[in-house]
Parts: sequence; structure tokens; C-alpha cells
Amino acid sequence: MDEDVSIINSNTRNEKIKNFFKDNKKILLALLFFLLILVISYFSYSEYKGIQIKKISDRYNSAVIDFSNGSKDKTVEKLLEIIDKKDPTYSTLSLYFIIDNQLIPDRKEVNDLFDILINKTSLKKNIKNLVIYKKALYNADFVNENEILEMLKPLINKQSIWSSHAFYLLAEFFYSKNEKQKAKEFFNKILSLDNANQDIIKETQKRLNRDFSD
Repeated sequence: MDEDVSIINSNTRNEKIKNFFKDNKKILLALLFFLLILVISYFSYSEYKGIQIKKISDRYNSAVIDFSNGSKDKTVEKLLEIIDKKDPTYSTLSLYFIIDNQLIPDRKEVNDLFDILINKTSLKKNIKNLVIYKKALYNADFVNENEILEMLKPLINKQSIWSSHAFYLLAEFFYSKNEKQKAKEFFNKILSLDNANQDIIKETQKRLNRDFSD
């Protein structure tokens, strides 16, 4: 008797399942089709991104080769194209290459390139903070107190692995202006950071002992 009931229940469940698929056939097929499209789109996009990154990488390497061959204009042209692509890796490397090799003398143009990276490129937080620091470093000899403080605001108002670098730059900035009290304050702020760079701490201690020992 129990075996018969079990068979009946099993048949009933199977019938319900069959009816469910039958009644919802169109919906299930549409859902399956949608999932298939999603999978294809994901892999197609991943492949597309991989191709684009390869193109940018090749373009960057080509620019470096052009520079080695003395073709400065070609180098700059290619590096500017890469920066305009707003690639998190190669756009950043391109700007660093321009600065390190002094390929663009116009400071405003270089600062505009910094702003593309900072404001329009999807950078990881620490990389973005590094770019912000490098922009301040690039401009340190040509800006006033308010301007350099504004540039470094994201690093000095929040804890960042680049905060100690920012404070050190500000300390050096004010020391060069003979504003020693302000310089000392920023040197001391480095020592109060939880995540200060160890090399920066050593240099800070040397500077405090050497220049502010009185």
C-alpha cells in the first residue's frame, strides 16, 4: 500500500514538473536565451578589452622605441593618444614618460594631462593618490602656498600611503620659503602618522635633528 502511494506521489510530482515546463515554455526559453546572450556578451567584452589593452601596450612600446631612435615628435604624439584613451595603466605610464624625459615644456599642457588622469580615468585609489602627489611635486617650484595645499588636500585630509610623502613635500616647500615653523609642523605630522613611509620617517628625523635642533 505504501509503495503504491509512493508511486502515485512520484507520478504526481513528475506530472506537475512536466506541466510547469509546458505552461512556462516560452518564459523559460526566453530566460535561457537571455542568459546565453549574457555569457556571450561577457566573453566577447573580455576579449575586446584584451585586444584593446594589447593595442595600447603595443602603442606605448612603439613610442618608447621612437624615443630611443630620436623621434621626439612621434613619441609625444603616441603618448598623448594613449593618455586620451584613459587607460589606468598605460595612460599613467605615458604621462610619467613625458615628465621624466621633459617632452612637453608647456606646464599648463602637462597639468591638463594630469587632470585627465585624476578626474577622468578610472584609477585605483592608491594610484590616483600617487598621481595627485606627482602633480604637486611637478608644480612645487611654481605655485604658491594655497595652490600646493589645494593640490595635496586629498592626501593630507585623509590617511593614505602617500600622506607622508605629501607632508614631506609641504615641509620642504615651506622650508624653501624660509617659513621654518610651518616646515617643522609638517615634519612633525609625518611622525604622527600610523602608516608613514619608513624612509620618509628617517629623512624627517634627520631634518628635524639637523635643521630644528634648537
